[in-house]
Amino acid sequence: MKHQLDFEKPIIELQGKLEELKQHPENLSLDVSFEEEIKLIEQKLEETRRQVFSNLNAWQRVQLARHRKRPYTLDYLNSTFTDFRELHGDRLYAEDRAIVGGFAKLGDHKVLVVGTQKGRDTKENILRNFGSAHPEGYRKAMRLMRLADKFGLPIITLIDTAGAYPGIGAEERHIAEAIAVNLRDMTLLDVPIIAVVIGEGGSGGALGIGVADRVLILENGYYSVISPEGCAAILWKDRAAAAKAAEALKITAKDLFRLKLVDEIIPEPLGGAHNDPATTAKTLQQHLLKHLGELLALPAAERLKKRYEKFRACGHFLERPLPRTEKAEAPKRTPRRAPAAAAPSTAPAAKTTPLSAAAPTPVFAAVPRSA
Repeated sequence: MKHQLDFEKPIIELQGKLEELKQHPENLSLDVSFEEEIKLIEQKLEETRRQVFSNLNAWQRVQLARHRKRPYTLDYLNSTFTDFRELHGDRLYAEDRAIVGGFAKLGDHKVLVVGTQKGRDTKENILRNFGSAHPEGYRKAMRLMRLADKFGLPIITLIDTAGAYPGIGAEERHIAEAIAVNLRDMTLLDVPIIAVVIGEGGSGGALGIGVADRVLILENGYYSVISPEGCAAILWKDRAAAAKAAEALKITAKDLFRLKLVDEIIPEPLGGAHNDPATTAKTLQQHLLKHLGELLALPAAERLKKRYEKFRACGHFLERPLPRTEKAEAPKRTPRRAPAAAAPSTAPAAKTTPLSAAAPTPVFAAVPRSA
């Protein structure tokens, strides 16, 4: 119960009653059946759990995506994949442990896997930089992807980051350029690419390894141009409005699928992936194998064309026409009255000064206005 969320309180209370009942059955009155009482509470617990998790709002799903017990990239590499061999370094600056990558097997397929990795405690979070990669992390990812493209191996990326690291060092080493190069080059790789949002999908940090033929998302993941807290700080000047921002951003899996920004939603066990990691890993494997088989059946040229069209279609929208009413006539313009002719003046005409004798024109008036 250490990592339970606020909206899980009804479930926690019932779980506490059930545990207490199992530990101290002697507290029950003699006329109540011990087994029947436990069975009733278990039924109520299951019903409450189903009711709570089937009606989650956007902010609650964000909280689940950030759950500290949720499976991370390395967890899936040890369950969904087999024979993982990690590769290190970008061959330019350093090793970034916020992004892990290497060769692995998915079923019978040899693949390259790249993903962002968070930590579960303070020491590991410092090592992994809280899952926020530096430029060298994205350059390492691109180095490995080019290697996979050279050997004809499909690429799978696992996204779980609040965003790329925004510190001074990252800016000095050109974090924006590193992400931009990944966006450009991932569109040109000949091999199939599948990206999966397994938790948080924040901003360019997620998109830096998210250009793919198929983009999948776990049921309680989110994918957004900005975190809800960042959006709330900008629009409402108050990070406490994060729940309102999460709803407005349309960042949940259902919203993204409806907007055609993701290709499929991968279901999670009731209560989230952390409640049954083994089942989640198995479900993820099944969906990856299905999409990988479909992509491998396509010629490379057709795959590249579809990948290009997929991302060109993102963000298209149609303006709704205004409701038609009775045709309004064009407003009639009132013609301007011609100025009345000035009456002839009886005053003597003013002397005109010759142009050569006129006062010099100020310099600023003589300079023509630039286009």
